[in-house]
Amino acid sequence: MSRKATGRPTDAELAILSVLWDSGPATVREIHEQLGDGVGYTTVLKFMQIMTEKGLVHRDASQRAHVYAAAKPREETRGNLVGDLITRAFDGSAGKLVMQALSSERATPEEIREIRRLLDDLEEGSS
Repeated sequence: MSRKATGRPTDAELAILSVLWDSGPATVREIHEQLGDGVGYTTVLKFMQIMTEKGLVHRDASQRAHVYAAAKPREETRGNLVGDLITRAFDGSAGKLVMQALSSERATPEEIREIRRLLDDLEEGSS
């Protein structure tokens, strides 16, 4: 099976995507600098090559140093990951996912207000 068939990012790839989402298009060197000393330059380069094959990033090879950009916005990637998780681990139930998440991690008061607003909006839309 080719890498392109599974465009789901790994944890390491999500760390690289976060750099690109926060800072915009960047070279391997710039990404390496932002990730810090824990990851070698050649490791970042290899990840970028794999991520290009998987369709997670686009590479602009028009300059001497190739510039990489995230192929999809952060929210779309998060939505795809959550959708996959709901399907695989929660029998397709978003409610089960939310209940598990809220029972596993304490939400801040602001997050609870935001969740209530979302639930209110969803309830109004279904009436």
